Amino acid sequence: MAQDEKFVRGLGLLDSTMIVAGSMIGSGIFIVSADIARQVGSPGSLLVVWLITGLLTMAGALSYGELAAMMPKAGGQYVYLREAFSPLWGFLYGWTLFLVIQTGTIAAVAVGFARYLGVLWPTVSETNYLIKPIPLGFGYAISLSTAQLVGVLLIVLLTWMNTRGLKLGKLVQNVFTFAKTGALIALILLGVLIGWNAEAVNANFGNFWGVRGTLQEVGQGLTVATAFGLFVGICVAQTNSLFSADAWNNITFTAGEVKNAKRNIPLSLAFGTGLVIVLYLLANVAYLVSLPIEAIQQVPSDRVATATAEVIFPGLGAALMAVVILVSTFGCNNGLILAGARAYYAMSRDGLFFKSAGELSRQSVPAWGLIFQGIWAALIVLPRTIKSDGTYGNLYGDLLNYVISAALVFYILTIAGIFVLRRKQPDADRPYKAFGYPVIPALYIIGATVILFVLLAYQPKTTWPGLAIVATGLPVYFLWRALARKRGVIQKERPDEAIAD
Repeated sequence: MAQDEKFVRGLGLLDSTMIVAGSMIGSGIFIVSADIARQVGSPGSLLVVWLITGLLTMAGALSYGELAAMMPKAGGQYVYLREAFSPLWGFLYGWTLFLVIQTGTIAAVAVGFARYLGVLWPTVSETNYLIKPIPLGFGYAISLSTAQLVGVLLIVLLTWMNTRGLKLGKLVQNVFTFAKTGALIALILLGVLIGWNAEAVNANFGNFWGVRGTLQEVGQGLTVATAFGLFVGICVAQTNSLFSADAWNNITFTAGEVKNAKRNIPLSLAFGTGLVIVLYLLANVAYLVSLPIEAIQQVPSDRVATATAEVIFPGLGAALMAVVILVSTFGCNNGLILAGARAYYAMSRDGLFFKSAGELSRQSVPAWGLIFQGIWAALIVLPRTIKSDGTYGNLYGDLLNYVISAALVFYILTIAGIFVLRRKQPDADRPYKAFGYPVIPALYIIGATVILFVLLAYQPKTTWPGLAIVATGLPVYFLWRALARKRGVIQKERPDEAIAD
């Protein structure tokens, strides 16, 4: 490894926008609306949930643009938290990113890919075991099913491809993001033009706010049958919609490789998130003109997009949507894998991660960071949770549920960092300033904080463990910091200059 090598600035505005959009669009938009429909109970509230997600995501992205233009360095959000607050806060974010946020999402998307491959090739299944579940105690087991194997192999393949250099990684990202964006647009247009179901339209839009169908408890016995329950339900439902729209910040991790980063990162954040949010809202309109809300609540395995495709193409919907989601999850995981390693690179250059993760290969990529990320993501595909009925869940699924609240904390802190840095560094170069400052960033902080407190109060079993996962980083930080002091690499400068592509 050549530590003095520089990043290649090979990502233009289009490439950067494809990383934003491609990392956001996975399998969530095709599934989670069914769960949201059970949580909020009406077509109007379903769209309100996605509208709130869209406003929060756009406000966050437009606010991050200031930080990205001000500090166009590899590591992105890790760097912003470090500079605004302290290296400890930067590390806690990076640690949680590595432990769960990025790697857990990579694992979930990889197994999601395998599940939909199983629609076309039934041998791939989470119940077709190569190694049957081996109990580990405390409600956990470990297994290797054909679906888990496919998930691991996908992680290995995409990790290897991204070690080959930025050109291959961005080519895969661009091709698959164009393909899945086109497929999502096709689903929307065909859903409205061909899937138009007059009965569903009359039921959904004629009784837009009426709560009905199968309702899910949203915490402490509450359902959306009451006004306060509806408020709680909309907040709780954000765990689904926000997660489906997450990862827009990944482009900030790759800032050291973006051409004219001070201009292109803010623009890519705006263009990429804007595109995806509009498509997500329209996709839900397509679901509602094709299926009554009661049908959306009860679709098998929550595959609402598949049910919509069946209305459009009877008998072919499942296979067509399986192909679309295979393309979508493949491209999504490529973006996640490409970007994540750049955050660990920045941590390593500060002496707060494995030393080799801070070195660039001959292909000018943080190959060891990619490898560490790939190994951990593959490992957390294997453990299973044992449910009360004796069936098996996936550990990464629980971890992601736990850490959504923690991720929200870091988003709030990062946007609060705009206010902190304006005071701490008033004369710093800010080629782009947060849109609508101070109102838009403040509204994001207020909105996200309200959602966070509702989750803490009404979903404590899946919220407090996320904060505990963050807390595990405290002893690790002080250990790594002590080791870094011995090596003399605390706050070591990173090679932010990059060679031309």
